[in-house]
Amino acid sequence: MSTTTSHAAPLRQWADLPGPKAWPIVGNALQIQLNQIHIDLEDWAKAYGPIFKARLGPAKVLVLRDHDLINTVMRDRPEGFRRPAKLDQLVREMGLHPGVFNAEGAVWYAQRRMVMSAFSPSHVRAYFPLLLSVSRRLQARWIKAASAHQPIDLQADLMRFTVDAIAGLAFGAETNTLESDEDIIQHHLDKIFPALFSRVNALVPYWRWFKRAKDRELAHSLTIVSQAIEDFIAQARQRMRDDPARVAQPTNLLEAMIAAADQPDSGVTDDDVAGNVMTMLLAGEDTTANTLAWAIYLLHRNPAVLQQAQQEARDVVGADLSMLTMDHMAQLPYLEAVCHETMRLKPVAPFRVVQALRDTVVADVAVPKDTMIWCVSRHDAMDATYFPDPERFAPERWLDADAAQASSAKRVSTPFGAGPRVCPGRYLALVEMKLALATLLSQFRIEAVDTPDGSEAAEVMSFTMTPVGLTLKLSPISP
Repeated sequence: MSTTTSHAAPLRQWADLPGPKAWPIVGNALQIQLNQIHIDLEDWAKAYGPIFKARLGPAKVLVLRDHDLINTVMRDRPEGFRRPAKLDQLVREMGLHPGVFNAEGAVWYAQRRMVMSAFSPSHVRAYFPLLLSVSRRLQARWIKAASAHQPIDLQADLMRFTVDAIAGLAFGAETNTLESDEDIIQHHLDKIFPALFSRVNALVPYWRWFKRAKDRELAHSLTIVSQAIEDFIAQARQRMRDDPARVAQPTNLLEAMIAAADQPDSGVTDDDVAGNVMTMLLAGEDTTANTLAWAIYLLHRNPAVLQQAQQEARDVVGADLSMLTMDHMAQLPYLEAVCHETMRLKPVAPFRVVQALRDTVVADVAVPKDTMIWCVSRHDAMDATYFPDPERFAPERWLDADAAQASSAKRVSTPFGAGPRVCPGRYLALVEMKLALATLLSQFRIEAVDTPDGSEAAEVMSFTMTPVGLTLKLSPISP
């Protein structure tokens, strides 16, 4: 038995814990709304304390809200905890291959090394000119909309931006969705995460017996995306044949994985390559785009913060976006603080779920093998103990001169996860977000950020936590 924290008192069992009253058979599953599950969990965390129980159908769930306990569990991966086995089963059932996101054990270690190398700061720096060209395409798209006084579908445009960025960096592919309104890969990617989230939380796997219209649409999208991935891999192999130096010195993640897979006894297969292409497309699109959408929404609702962010962007970028370099990214501390504060208030992953690989102990609770642990990670990030006036959008709290306080804040608010499985793309994500914000704030005035009904932006959970239907209205800044 492993132990995540020391204890002196007798161990409590799952049955000893407080929690919402469960119904027969379904447990607490019908007491939550799937698209609001993060809010329901946070409400329960306030009511039942730092460690409580729930039951989703037959599955017993241990729920944590304390950031120290959550971080301890996250650090005990992949040896002590894994992502839910059901997730891996569903990924394979949908015809997808495991990538670094849901790989486990020795496979994860092999893939992790490659992915971390591909997303290193030096690699991102080398890629910056291409990333800048994607930002300039975003600028051109927004100039066109602003000149025509047309509202912008904010999340859709930001997802085009992130798809183009990740396709160039990770796969060396020129995927230009920003200048296309056709049936682009993004439309198909957008169906996969919500379907996966719905199925992993379903009480009955109905799709195994009959298909509804949305299941047939998903199957079509999976076919389209899988074909696109095959094309990415074929293009990369052709580049490597044309330029054999790329085998010894790969220029992107995909080439690195192909080179590794082609080595005898590499432990990396073509399926691993395809799985990581899918992982990077899905994770690279959804998380960064939604964080940017929340950031722009929060900036518009906080004029003083917006003014300070605009001033920094205009001082650093000036009127000509084309002159921007990677060195300028280090000169945008307030914009980076805007990103951190957005992720504190509106994390795209407000909870995380893991499964115990063996009998263990969390705090003073005995946790049998295969128990599901739900980590409600936003709770402490909204606690005045750690963040004074926690509801306020205050990026300056991340610029505190007290290094110890800033370090403590980053232990409490962990949008990229914690421990060995912390997000490997976090450095790229921050660069992308700062660049997109710098493009927006230096080149445009934000006239409006509207919701469909004019009220507060709703938080909807569909694998990631997203705002609903934001539209952006801009006017260009005259030179």
